[in-house]
Amino acid sequence: MRKSLAIGVLLLASALGAQAQQQPSLVQPQDKTKSSPRLASDVQVRAKRLSDQMARDLRLNGYQSSKLRAINEDKVAKMAAIERRNAGDAKLIDEQCGAVCKERDQELRAVLSTDQYSAYYGSRSDFYKYDKDYAARTANATFVNSVQNPLPASSRGATIGPATPKPAPTRAAAVRGR
Repeated sequence: MRKSLAIGVLLLASALGAQAQQQPSLVQPQDKTKSSPRLASDVQVRAKRLSDQMARDLRLNGYQSSKLRAINEDKVAKMAAIERRNAGDAKLIDEQCGAVCKERDQELRAVLSTDQYSAYYGSRSDFYKYDKDYAARTANATFVNSVQNPLPASSRGATIGPATPKPAPTRAAAVRGR
């Protein structure tokens, strides 16, 4: 009788253990290689904004809009890297960003119709200015925010505040220490 009871308990425990292993946990590990929509980078927001404006002005269909978004994400990322690397040298930035824009022109030629590409080609400087103005505005806003709300020196939750003074040692503690 005891053996059958022990075997029954073991079978029940193993069944419950197997079931517990099969249930997904409440907290799923996050894939850190994918960006979350809440934490979209400035480059992605900048590319999306430019793509939306271009799609409206050029009257693109869904396929063309998705291709345009992919092209703009790549080119805006390159331009942002150029702007960071050559900060302060406006002539060099304009020269290198112009080369990136020529790459975009070649890629868009394959995506847009002849009429759309003609409209784009005529408005290239407007789109470039639209993107540059947005980049300058967000850079200024980020700088102002960092000055107004500085982060602590350590990102481990440290805060800057008054230090708590240590109590002065008493005479009895000093005598015991000898």
